[in-house]
Amino acid sequence: MGKHARLTGKRAATTSGSGGAVRTRPLPIRSTVLLRRPVDIWHKPALSAVVALGIPEFTLLALGRMDLVLYTSAGAMCALYAHGLPYAARARTLMWVVLGMVASLGAALTAASLTTSVPLLVLLASLVAAVHKMVCDATRVGPPGNLIFTFISASAFFVPQRLGQVPFHMALALGAGGLAWLVCMAPALVRPRGPERIATARALEAAAGLLRSGPAAADGPGGPDRARHATAAAVNAAWQTLFQVPGRTPAATAARAGLERLLVRAESALAAPEADTAEAERYAAWARDLRRGRPLPEITLTGAQAGELAGITAEHADHEQAAGAVPRGPAPGRPRGLPAVLRRLAPGSPLLPIAARVAAGCALAGWASMAVGVGHPYWAVVTAASIYQANTTLSWQRALQRTLGNLLGLLLFTALLPVIHTGHLAMILLALTFQFCAEASITRNYWLGSVWVTPMALLLTEFARQLPARTLVTDRWIDTVVGAAVGLACCVLVTNRRAADRIEIALDQVAAAEAAALRLLDGDGGPGDENLRDGDGVPDDGARRIGWARDRLAASLMELREAVEVSAGEWWQRAVPEERVALAEQRGHRTLARLVRRLSAPALAA
Repeated sequence: MGKHARLTGKRAATTSGSGGAVRTRPLPIRSTVLLRRPVDIWHKPALSAVVALGIPEFTLLALGRMDLVLYTSAGAMCALYAHGLPYAARARTLMWVVLGMVASLGAALTAASLTTSVPLLVLLASLVAAVHKMVCDATRVGPPGNLIFTFISASAFFVPQRLGQVPFHMALALGAGGLAWLVCMAPALVRPRGPERIATARALEAAAGLLRSGPAAADGPGGPDRARHATAAAVNAAWQTLFQVPGRTPAATAARAGLERLLVRAESALAAPEADTAEAERYAAWARDLRRGRPLPEITLTGAQAGELAGITAEHADHEQAAGAVPRGPAPGRPRGLPAVLRRLAPGSPLLPIAARVAAGCALAGWASMAVGVGHPYWAVVTAASIYQANTTLSWQRALQRTLGNLLGLLLFTALLPVIHTGHLAMILLALTFQFCAEASITRNYWLGSVWVTPMALLLTEFARQLPARTLVTDRWIDTVVGAAVGLACCVLVTNRRAADRIEIALDQVAAAEAAALRLLDGDGGPGDENLRDGDGVPDDGARRIGWARDRLAASLMELREAVEVSAGEWWQRAVPEERVALAEQRGHRTLARLVRRLSAPALAA
């Protein structure tokens, strides 16, 4: 949890209290352009995309068919997804990403072949962009989210097309998508357990940071601090990763069990009474070993911790024997997979107002671009779609970042025009360089990544047909400004009042999860509490049930923090009940620490 309970200045004036008054939120500027540390696995999508894009592009160059680059790029861009998932889950996710990309491309190309009405094509592209945003958020597919889908499909809506050509162009995209799948799965031959090791290492590193800061000092009047939230979030993410790892062989089962033992130890930091530098250094050393592919350390667990892991192992085995599939999550009764996605898309979902923003903003941006005489209205559609984030504040930041990055990217493209005009080989090499640089920098800040994305996107349009440089650059700049301005205006005007309702729901979920956990801790969480029972309704062993209660409470606290941050970033919104949120988080984290303490006390050294 961030330091959310004590707000000062304008922010405090707009969010304090629990009344229903609608207040405005200040929109930040300075923090919008600050650089962050890059994500630890940025090189994985960067290298994958370069390989997946490079092979088809050089093949088309040899065949003299560079006009087909857009279609192969549609499939190749799928290599940017799912790099944080274990390989079994990655295989399934990438399959759906490729099929979704090909379906979007097919819809766009079919529309382009059936009508030449630009206003209608803008409307259709906007509706497809809204679907992309809603589905990607509901499935939580991860970076780069809906943007790649929208960029490819919006461009395809305005590519001259005959209906008979559509199947061939979709086949090209599907073939390139299959290649992207192979590229993303190839590291499994070298480090088959790399993703889950990295997830566990992140949890250990977060736990080490918490132990250095002193966990007992985290629960003051201001509520849980950032280190405690980071540890809880990292541990929860690591558990979710491990529960997607199948144990089809004894070696895989043993490797997963070793990571689970490390994760149990990392989780024990949430219950540590005071700072422990020695333990923190031990965690950091284990994390380095995991990242470098070294053998797993031998970890000593308490009886309760061992009992919890025995229950988890039994659940893995039972489920895999029954279904032959990936193990289910640790807590029964929580929807996963398709049911979870459908629940996030149900009537009343906070995703629906965001989808409405995308549809309205993209359509108006495209029509405004047409009104000022720009020949590429899909650029305005893509710009508008790219700025829509979880709330108004984040969308405002993204609009500024997109505008700044595009301007600098256009200057870079203009400076490189003499090289670009030397031929297709130079264009391919530049496009691949831009793609790598974009992935290397976009996690530091979106505007920095946009500096490289902009010239790469312009090159994709240049492969099919070359336009005068002045027209290309001018149109792109106008479309960027129009798309950002119109999109941001729609973001402000189309309010998301459901964001505040989401906080109330999340508070109720935390209260219910805490009450169930307290009943269990106090010895009253027996057969009457159906949330702490296994799949067939029979009470299981105590350690396993405490693990379920811990997972349920941790997930509820994560949902509450996300709901608060989304609502606090809306410009027109009811005031956030900060005091109730702080109290719920304080109590929830204390109960979470008790659950962890029950599983980990007395703490044993390795």
